[in-house]
Amino acid sequence: MGKTMIELKDVTAGYEGKIVLRDINLTVWEKDFLGIIGPNGGGKTTLLKVILGLLPPMDGEIRYYNEGELVESLRIGYLPQMNRIDRRFPISVREVILSGLISGEKERRSFAKSQARRVDEVIAQMGLEAFADRAIGKLSGGQLQRVLLGRSIIARPHLLILDEPNSYVDRQFESHFYSLLKEINEESAIILVSHDLGTTVSLVKNIACVNETLHYHPGADISPEWLEREIACPIELIGHGNLPHRVLRNHQHLDS
Repeated sequence: MGKTMIELKDVTAGYEGKIVLRDINLTVWEKDFLGIIGPNGGGKTTLLKVILGLLPPMDGEIRYYNEGELVESLRIGYLPQMNRIDRRFPISVREVILSGLISGEKERRSFAKSQARRVDEVIAQMGLEAFADRAIGKLSGGQLQRVLLGRSIIARPHLLILDEPNSYVDRQFESHFYSLLKEINEESAIILVSHDLGTTVSLVKNIACVNETLHYHPGADISPEWLEREIACPIELIGHGNLPHRVLRNHQHLDS
């Protein structure tokens, strides 16, 4: 599978003394494409916060590696499920994407020609050439999310985290988006969190099911029986052209 990039060992995490994740063990590999699935409230967002370094574990440890060497942190691009960008702010598509190259206290740094070329490259990747100088307040929701995705990848992160990508991909961009993820994965590892099991299974290399504990499945060739056991819902997976879908069979949840 290549070199280890992120390693969680016996991690327990939560908030104000309440445990949300318990005894989590997980390895994210270089150029991995990890799908994270699980029920609402199962701890998927908490796991992302631990990986991002926003939530220290109550117990256990998380380690980061770059080219096999232990490091304090990695470049991580993150696109949350919901964004709070102020659409009234007078800033263009190009400027938002460019802001992904600005870090820390270097807010007023000048940009080299190579960085300007990188901005143009990402704008083209996102299919935003016609909107490059348009104010973000004049974009559709799907167009804005493409801008934010561009900002998250422009610095060529070691890891890109996408939280429910189906919620911010417009139909016009959908098929290209899935191809784009494969392209990004040639440079960066990806963690994709999604309720859309069909999409997840069709895209990823490995799968983790999170529901307080974590069950890891190497490879994406998983059976409906494994999904039903880990998610506690009967699952059927179907494909439709280039766009994957999923269907949940009729079922009742048992009271816990």
